[in-house]
Amino acid sequence: MVSLLKKVLKTKQTYDVTLFQTPRFGQGKGYEQVYRLTLTASMHDEVLAVVYRMFNVADLLPKDYKARYMSTGDIVLIDEGVRGQTYYKLCSEGWKKISRLHFIKN
Repeated sequence: MVSLLKKVLKTKQTYDVTLFQTPRFGQGKGYEQVYRLTLTASMHDEVLAVVYRMFNVADLLPKDYKARYMSTGDIVLIDEGVRGQTYYKLCSEGWKKISRLHFIKN
């Protein structure tokens, strides 16, 4: 039973990830989609760690990425198809899950 649970927890899946930013750092509204990619990971925390690193290390930035480095206030959408969508906002204390309604208002 324990080994089955470990296997399930380590199972990787594909996530559709979209990064949203405001035109200028520090703005509270006016978010626009700046990049979309597909990642394979075992859970949302791993996706968020990969995305944060990818968009803050110059050598890891995708060649077609034209926006600024990821910073506080940026939003990441993790889309799992039929399993649903989850939005995360980068806050000073780390990633915070937000609702779609909250996303639209900010």
